[in-house]
Amino acid sequence: MACTGAGQFLPERRNLRALREAAAGCRGCRLYERATQTVFGEGLKRSRVAMVGETPGDREDRKGRVFVGPAGHVLDQAFEELGIDRREVYLTNAVKHFKFEERGKRRIHQTPTKAEVDACLPWLREELRIVRPEALVLMGAVAAKALLGQDFRLTRERGRPIDSDLAELVTVTVHPAAVLRAPDDRREAERQAFIRDLRLVAEHVR
Repeated sequence: MACTGAGQFLPERRNLRALREAAAGCRGCRLYERATQTVFGEGLKRSRVAMVGETPGDREDRKGRVFVGPAGHVLDQAFEELGIDRREVYLTNAVKHFKFEERGKRRIHQTPTKAEVDACLPWLREELRIVRPEALVLMGAVAAKALLGQDFRLTRERGRPIDSDLAELVTVTVHPAAVLRAPDDRREAERQAFIRDLRLVAEHVR
């Protein structure tokens, strides 16, 4: 089965609850075949900030919730230091199913293909259309390229306001998992850099 796209699975009624229920049955690409479940975005319709990651991880796939694994812990630490209430942020991913390869008993994350990202994009676009955040943070190259185009370079634009009609303020940073992948002697520096990137958003919505 090719990536036919999520568009055909969008519900007639377009609110977050309806989208979440419809996404549970999405077959727009083959990732659903191995994933435990769809992991849809979480947050309030009136959220002033939306943050988009790449895909659910192993913990998210098992629990059915976004950013509840190790990367989510990094994000929560950043929120705490910046005085951001996670409950007031809409959190989601560019792709709603966990893509992985098995190594022994472990399930190792794999980066989704462009076709898989494109197939899932209707869900993300509808989420952002409904929430209409004042500030939008794209975390990682997959999320950034999904919404800003394949030529976008995260390393060049990281931590800066991006000219886009997606929100009043659009910015990009690394995925919090990148902090965890940093060498031990660089991890704290990478964490602080991640927090600095998010400070732009925290100051914007205060």
